[in-house]
Amino acid sequence: MAAKSQICSVWLGSETGILKGVSLSKKQAFNFSEINCLSRDQEVCVLCWGDPQESEVLVGSVNGTVKTFSTDKGIFTETRQCGESTQGRFTGLAVTDSALITCVETGQLRVWKEGTDTVEINAGQNVCRMRQNPSQCNRVATGGKENGLKVWDLERPETPIFTAKRVRDDWIDLPVLEWVRDMAFLPDSDKIVTCTGHHQVRVYDPACPQRRPVLEATFGEYPLTALSLPASRDRVVVGNTHGQLAILDLRKGLVRGCMKGLTGGVRGLQCHPTLPLVVSCGLDRFLRVHSLEDRSLLHKVYLKSRLNCVLLSSRDLELGSTEVSADVEEVKDEEDKVDEIWDNMEMIEEKTEKRANEEVEAVVMESNKDTKKKRKVVK
Repeated sequence: MAAKSQICSVWLGSETGILKGVSLSKKQAFNFSEINCLSRDQEVCVLCWGDPQESEVLVGSVNGTVKTFSTDKGIFTETRQCGESTQGRFTGLAVTDSALITCVETGQLRVWKEGTDTVEINAGQNVCRMRQNPSQCNRVATGGKENGLKVWDLERPETPIFTAKRVRDDWIDLPVLEWVRDMAFLPDSDKIVTCTGHHQVRVYDPACPQRRPVLEATFGEYPLTALSLPASRDRVVVGNTHGQLAILDLRKGLVRGCMKGLTGGVRGLQCHPTLPLVVSCGLDRFLRVHSLEDRSLLHKVYLKSRLNCVLLSSRDLELGSTEVSADVEEVKDEEDKVDEIWDNMEMIEEKTEKRANEEVEAVVMESNKDTKKKRKVVK
């Protein structure tokens, strides 16, 4: 498996607990999991790199375990218990100074470091996402449903260093509900961009005393689920629950273009750090690579399972044809079983509206005939 894992440039986590690797240059995809012990409690929620050399992938599962996968050896080398399934799913995973940072839905933000006590922070209920600041690894942002954006300094965990103020009431004086779904730190800046379940994109500047968004834009009509910052500045790529991807201008708050080809809700989204590329995955079980220059589809591969998250290598990608052959080991996961059940079911044709109307007319005519016969008998 080592030879396979070393050529993979894109990593994905599935609902069935499988870590999947895709080589765009070789046009192949592989499964890296112990097939015999797969279960729903091993569903992959989050992925992140374990080291700057990108030789380790950290895999956070629903059951509270974080597994370390070696891309050089092609095997899982370590498993750590970092919580209980009762505390909710992982909403964030990061590494700093040989320490592991985890966050779950119930708001338990923890820093795990060997030889020292675990640092615990209460980030509030219903946390949807935790993200690390790439330029200041000791700082993370959290946010969720009715849980506004907060920025934490892990070296001073007592209180957040920034707490966003609730936005003003709408035009009929009703409160605007908070629902942060994802966020990212703008490079070389303290500013943070967020997307919400109310299809809004907001930019916050902690240096601004008002603590409210300095820019707000909207895209579509459906909840936004993920965002990522491309290599070129002043833009952000967002995805929503209806499989729509768009590029927004952060200077003017305008939509600069949309990517086509998606048919299911977007769950994972990441831009390449140096190339004008964005990879996405979600409920339609496809990995897609789009160009940010002309918004064309460069690659797509069907990976059998519904996908939750994606992790992209920072090295240059060799792009070939659009289609990627999925050389994935056969796995009879729950989605496959459900598909088989649906395929084997007998199809029942629905009556068309015209046919239904014809049947109604026939019944009415029969009723009229019976009425006429009764009248004749009476006479």
